[in-house]
Amino acid sequence: MARKNSLKAHEQRTHALMAAPMAAFGVLLVALPLIYVLCTSLVTGGKFEWGMALTLSNYKALLREDYLKVFANSLQLAFWTTVISLLVGYPFGYCMARAPRKWKALLMMLVIIPFWTSALVRIYGWKILLQANGPLNGMLRSLGLIQKNIKFLGSYGSVLLAMVYCLISFMILPCHNAVDKMDFTLVEAARDLGANPVRAFFTITLPMTMPGILAGCVLVFVPSVGLFYLSDIMGGGLVLVGNLIRDQLLKVRDWNVGSAMSMILIVLSAGIYLLYRKVGGDDLGVM
Repeated sequence: MARKNSLKAHEQRTHALMAAPMAAFGVLLVALPLIYVLCTSLVTGGKFEWGMALTLSNYKALLREDYLKVFANSLQLAFWTTVISLLVGYPFGYCMARAPRKWKALLMMLVIIPFWTSALVRIYGWKILLQANGPLNGMLRSLGLIQKNIKFLGSYGSVLLAMVYCLISFMILPCHNAVDKMDFTLVEAARDLGANPVRAFFTITLPMTMPGILAGCVLVFVPSVGLFYLSDIMGGGLVLVGNLIRDQLLKVRDWNVGSAMSMILIVLSAGIYLLYRKVGGDDLGVM
């Protein structure tokens, strides 16, 4: 018994030593900067220094109608990005999981390869494709479908398209893995008992793949709230939370209000993740 306890204590010390570098990394590069941002959001007059009076005035300033509208725009865009990514990504992930091995590898490559290229390069590719004198308008004119160029850029739809394009892989992969781990004998049993394909899907497949769906929604929604460069590139005229934070920090030089906006975004993201943990479990993405 003593030898067993000694081995267990040695194993615990080994695990603690192995985890120490990552813990130090997390404290130095994550926890301390977040604490500093929080402290800066609770003072006025510039960057935080010890002895400054704490106040909630920066958070009260965010209750202005124009700021609330920006937050509403960001949440609305993130919501539609998540919905469209789910409607497109789930069927794609399902088909990829059920495809023969050789086709599955090809489809997986199509999903992963875009990650090897900078997101900015890919989005500029979309900008060239959708511009007034771009290839898309040229093709539509040559087919006789339009007489005048269609203005694709500078619209809400163009920003939404860019958002979905950048983030849909984070929906496809969790959905694919959830479907891939399913026991399809249950679906076959349901069909043998008289369930039609639609009923079998909603009673067997959908509940069993729900962890992947929830994980995909979290992985798409959270980053889409903070993305801001897409609206700048695609010219949608949308001011999002990310744009506002950038302007407050780099243009207006109001570090205090900018830090308050950042903290709200961080708390929102953490709240969504904790809600996922409560509803969907601990495994982010069945990845």
